Amino acid sequence: MIEVSQNPVVIVPGVLFWDSLYSTMKDVFAGYLPAGRIAIAPVSLVDWIGFPPSPEKSTNRVMKVLDKTVREMESRFPGEPVTIVAHSGGGTVAMIYLLEQPFQGDVYHTGRVVEKLVTLGTPFHTHEHYAKIKTDFIFKHLRADFFRRCHVVSVASNKYHGNFQGSFVEKMCFQFYRNVQENGNVAGDGIVPAESCFLEGAENITIPDAEHLPTPHTRWYGTKEGIEQWIQYL
Repeated sequence: MIEVSQNPVVIVPGVLFWDSLYSTMKDVFAGYLPAGRIAIAPVSLVDWIGFPPSPEKSTNRVMKVLDKTVREMESRFPGEPVTIVAHSGGGTVAMIYLLEQPFQGDVYHTGRVVEKLVTLGTPFHTHEHYAKIKTDFIFKHLRADFFRRCHVVSVASNKYHGNFQGSFVEKMCFQFYRNVQENGNVAGDGIVPAESCFLEGAENITIPDAEHLPTPHTRWYGTKEGIEQWIQYL
Protein backbone atom coordinates (compact mmCIF):
# COMPACT_ATOMS: atom_id res chain seq x y z
CA MET A 1 0.00 0.00 0.00
CA ILE A 2 1.14 3.54 -0.76
CA GLU A 3 2.31 5.43 2.29
CA VAL A 4 0.65 8.84 2.63
CA SER A 5 0.93 11.79 4.99
CA GLN A 6 -0.68 11.21 8.37
CA ASN A 7 -1.76 14.84 8.77
CA PRO A 8 -5.41 15.45 9.78
CA VAL A 9 -7.77 15.67 6.79
CA VAL A 10 -10.94 17.70 6.32
CA ILE A 11 -13.20 16.72 3.39
CA VAL A 12 -15.33 19.45 1.77
CA PRO A 13 -18.38 18.44 -0.31
CA GLY A 14 -18.98 19.87 -3.76
CA VAL A 15 -21.71 22.31 -4.75
CA LEU A 16 -25.22 20.90 -4.14
CA PHE A 17 -23.73 17.82 -2.41
CA TRP A 18 -23.80 17.08 1.30
CA ASP A 19 -21.64 15.39 3.91
CA SER A 20 -23.16 11.88 3.99
CA LEU A 21 -22.32 11.39 0.29
CA TYR A 22 -18.64 11.41 1.30
CA SER A 23 -18.74 8.64 3.90
CA THR A 24 -17.28 6.16 1.39
CA MET A 25 -14.36 8.51 0.77
CA LYS A 26 -13.74 8.74 4.50
CA ASP A 27 -13.84 4.94 4.81
CA VAL A 28 -11.30 4.54 2.01
CA PHE A 29 -9.02 7.17 3.59
CA ALA A 30 -9.22 5.18 6.84
CA GLY A 31 -7.22 2.47 5.09
CA TYR A 32 -4.32 4.89 4.83
CA LEU A 33 -4.52 6.89 8.08
CA PRO A 34 -6.46 6.58 11.36
CA ALA A 35 -10.18 7.32 11.00
CA GLY A 36 -10.03 9.79 13.87
CA ARG A 37 -7.80 11.99 11.75
CA ILE A 38 -10.44 12.35 9.05
CA ALA A 39 -13.45 14.69 9.26
CA ILE A 40 -16.14 15.59 6.76
CA ALA A 41 -17.26 19.22 6.98
CA PRO A 42 -21.00 18.84 7.79
CA VAL A 43 -22.20 20.80 4.78
CA SER A 44 -25.89 20.46 3.89
CA LEU A 45 -27.90 21.12 0.75
CA VAL A 46 -29.42 24.12 2.54
CA ASP A 47 -25.91 25.57 2.99
CA TRP A 48 -25.54 25.59 -0.78
CA ILE A 49 -29.03 26.84 -1.67
CA GLY A 50 -30.00 28.95 1.33
CA PHE A 51 -33.42 29.41 2.91
CA PRO A 52 -34.91 31.45 1.43
CA PRO A 53 -32.78 30.71 -1.65
CA SER A 54 -29.62 32.80 -1.79
CA PRO A 55 -27.01 30.80 -3.74
CA GLU A 56 -24.81 33.89 -4.08
CA LYS A 57 -24.13 33.58 -0.32
CA SER A 58 -23.41 29.85 -0.40
CA THR A 59 -19.64 30.38 -0.19
CA ASN A 60 -20.02 32.29 3.07
CA ARG A 61 -22.22 29.62 4.63
CA VAL A 62 -19.92 26.77 3.59
CA MET A 63 -16.78 28.64 4.72
CA LYS A 64 -18.34 28.98 8.18
CA VAL A 65 -18.88 25.21 8.37
CA LEU A 66 -15.39 24.54 6.99
CA ASP A 67 -13.71 26.85 9.49
CA LYS A 68 -15.50 25.20 12.42
CA THR A 69 -14.33 21.77 11.23
CA VAL A 70 -10.75 22.92 10.65
CA ARG A 71 -10.61 24.49 14.11
CA GLU A 72 -11.92 21.28 15.67
CA MET A 73 -9.15 19.30 13.97
CA GLU A 74 -6.59 21.90 15.03
CA SER A 75 -7.75 21.51 18.62
CA ARG A 76 -7.59 17.71 18.46
CA PHE A 77 -4.17 17.65 16.80
CA PRO A 78 -2.35 20.79 17.96
CA GLY A 79 0.72 21.72 15.96
CA GLU A 80 -0.12 19.34 13.09
CA PRO A 81 -0.92 20.93 9.72
CA VAL A 82 -4.36 20.13 8.31
CA THR A 83 -4.97 18.98 4.73
CA ILE A 84 -8.22 20.00 3.06
CA VAL A 85 -9.59 17.69 0.37
CA ALA A 86 -12.31 19.50 -1.55
CA HIS A 87 -14.56 18.20 -4.30
CA SER A 88 -15.80 20.20 -7.28
CA GLY A 89 -17.01 23.72 -6.34
CA GLY A 90 -16.04 23.00 -2.75
CA GLY A 91 -12.48 23.50 -3.96
CA THR A 92 -13.05 27.12 -4.92
CA VAL A 93 -14.77 27.73 -1.57
CA ALA A 94 -11.72 26.28 0.17
CA MET A 95 -9.40 28.50 -1.88
CA ILE A 96 -11.36 31.62 -0.89
CA TYR A 97 -11.29 30.49 2.74
CA LEU A 98 -7.50 30.11 2.59
CA LEU A 99 -6.81 33.39 0.77
CA GLU A 100 -7.52 35.36 3.96
CA GLN A 101 -9.24 38.17 2.03
CA PRO A 102 -12.75 39.54 2.76
CA PHE A 103 -15.34 37.79 0.62
CA GLN A 104 -18.80 39.35 0.82
CA GLY A 105 -17.96 40.53 4.32
CA ASP A 106 -16.37 37.35 5.68
CA VAL A 107 -12.67 36.64 6.15
CA TYR A 108 -10.80 33.86 7.95
CA HIS A 109 -7.21 33.85 9.12
CA THR A 110 -5.84 30.32 9.12
CA GLY A 111 -2.13 31.11 9.20
CA ARG A 112 -0.21 27.85 8.91
CA VAL A 113 -3.05 25.66 10.19
CA VAL A 114 -3.78 24.40 6.66
CA GLU A 115 -0.69 23.60 4.61
CA LYS A 116 -2.20 21.57 1.76
CA LEU A 117 -5.33 21.76 -0.38
CA VAL A 118 -6.23 18.89 -2.71
CA THR A 119 -9.06 19.70 -5.13
CA LEU A 120 -10.95 17.06 -7.08
CA GLY A 121 -12.60 18.10 -10.34
CA THR A 122 -12.62 21.76 -9.28
CA PRO A 123 -13.11 24.19 -12.21
CA PHE A 124 -10.91 27.22 -11.62
CA HIS A 125 -11.76 28.54 -15.10
CA THR A 126 -15.49 28.81 -15.78
CA HIS A 127 -18.20 31.06 -17.16
CA GLU A 128 -21.01 29.60 -15.02
CA HIS A 129 -22.44 32.56 -13.11
CA TYR A 130 -22.21 31.52 -9.45
CA ALA A 131 -18.94 29.65 -9.95
CA LYS A 132 -17.46 32.71 -11.67
CA ILE A 133 -18.20 34.86 -8.62
CA LYS A 134 -15.74 32.64 -6.77
CA THR A 135 -13.12 32.24 -9.48
CA ASP A 136 -13.04 35.97 -10.26
CA PHE A 137 -12.35 36.61 -6.57
CA ILE A 138 -9.64 33.96 -6.49
CA PHE A 139 -7.74 35.36 -9.46
CA LYS A 140 -8.08 38.89 -8.12
CA HIS A 141 -6.35 37.96 -4.85
CA LEU A 142 -4.20 34.93 -5.67
CA ARG A 143 -0.46 35.65 -5.49
CA ALA A 144 2.59 33.45 -5.93
CA ASP A 145 3.41 33.62 -2.22
CA PHE A 146 0.12 31.84 -1.44
CA PHE A 147 1.59 28.61 -2.82
CA ARG A 148 4.59 28.95 -0.52
CA ARG A 149 2.39 28.63 2.55
CA CYS A 150 -0.19 26.23 1.11
CA HIS A 151 0.63 23.49 -1.40
CA VAL A 152 -2.28 23.07 -3.83
CA VAL A 153 -2.85 19.87 -5.81
CA SER A 154 -5.55 20.07 -8.48
CA VAL A 155 -6.73 16.63 -9.59
CA ALA A 156 -8.79 16.25 -12.75
CA SER A 157 -9.93 13.29 -14.82
CA ASN A 158 -9.92 13.03 -18.61
CA LYS A 159 -12.03 9.86 -18.77
CA TYR A 160 -14.74 11.21 -21.11
CA HIS A 161 -14.31 13.24 -24.28
CA GLY A 162 -17.01 15.64 -25.38
CA ASN A 163 -18.13 15.51 -28.99
CA PHE A 164 -21.26 17.18 -30.35
CA GLN A 165 -21.29 14.73 -33.28
CA GLY A 166 -20.42 11.64 -31.23
CA SER A 167 -22.23 9.05 -29.14
CA PHE A 168 -24.97 9.92 -26.65
CA VAL A 169 -22.44 10.05 -23.81
CA GLU A 170 -20.05 12.21 -25.84
CA LYS A 171 -22.88 14.61 -26.71
CA MET A 172 -23.89 14.87 -23.05
CA CYS A 173 -20.30 15.53 -22.02
CA PHE A 174 -20.02 18.18 -24.73
CA GLN A 175 -23.01 20.03 -23.26
CA PHE A 176 -21.74 19.76 -19.68
CA TYR A 177 -18.30 21.00 -20.69
CA ARG A 178 -19.85 23.89 -22.62
CA ASN A 179 -21.57 24.93 -19.39
CA VAL A 180 -18.11 25.42 -17.88
CA GLN A 181 -16.08 26.75 -20.81
CA GLU A 182 -16.56 27.70 -24.45
CA ASN A 183 -15.13 24.54 -26.00
CA GLY A 184 -16.99 21.30 -25.35
CA ASN A 185 -14.78 19.15 -27.59
CA VAL A 186 -12.35 18.36 -24.78
CA ALA A 187 -11.72 15.61 -22.24
CA GLY A 188 -12.99 15.66 -18.68
CA ASP A 189 -14.73 13.76 -15.90
CA GLY A 190 -18.15 13.82 -17.53
CA ILE A 191 -19.17 17.14 -15.96
CA VAL A 192 -16.04 19.30 -15.71
CA PRO A 193 -13.40 19.57 -18.47
CA ALA A 194 -9.94 18.66 -17.19
CA GLU A 195 -8.27 21.77 -18.58
CA SER A 196 -10.61 24.03 -16.59
CA CYS A 197 -9.08 22.57 -13.41
CA PHE A 198 -5.51 23.55 -14.31
CA LEU A 199 -4.29 26.28 -11.96
CA GLU A 200 -0.99 28.07 -12.44
CA GLY A 201 1.09 27.67 -9.29
CA ALA A 202 -0.62 24.43 -8.28
CA GLU A 203 0.51 20.87 -8.87
CA ASN A 204 -1.90 19.85 -11.64
CA ILE A 205 -2.59 16.12 -11.88
CA THR A 206 -4.66 14.40 -14.58
CA ILE A 207 -5.93 10.89 -13.84
CA PRO A 208 -7.45 8.58 -16.46
CA ASP A 209 -10.43 6.94 -14.80
CA ALA A 210 -12.66 8.97 -12.50
CA GLU A 211 -16.14 10.42 -12.82
CA HIS A 212 -17.38 13.64 -11.27
CA LEU A 213 -20.64 12.86 -9.47
CA PRO A 214 -20.55 11.18 -6.01
CA THR A 215 -23.49 8.93 -6.83
CA PRO A 216 -23.96 5.17 -6.29
CA HIS A 217 -22.37 2.80 -8.79
CA THR A 218 -20.02 5.41 -10.26
CA ARG A 219 -16.24 5.32 -10.15
CA TRP A 220 -15.90 8.91 -8.96
CA TYR A 221 -12.91 10.63 -7.35
CA GLY A 222 -13.88 9.42 -3.88
CA THR A 223 -14.29 5.69 -4.51
CA LYS A 224 -11.52 3.20 -3.77
CA GLU A 225 -10.69 2.98 -7.49
CA GLY A 226 -10.69 6.76 -7.86
CA ILE A 227 -8.67 7.48 -4.72
CA GLU A 228 -5.99 4.95 -5.64
CA GLN A 229 -5.13 7.16 -8.64
CA TRP A 230 -4.29 10.27 -6.58
CA ILE A 231 -3.83 9.23 -2.92
CA GLN A 232 -0.05 9.70 -3.13
CA TYR A 233 -0.64 13.47 -3.31
CA LEU A 234 -2.57 13.60 -0.02
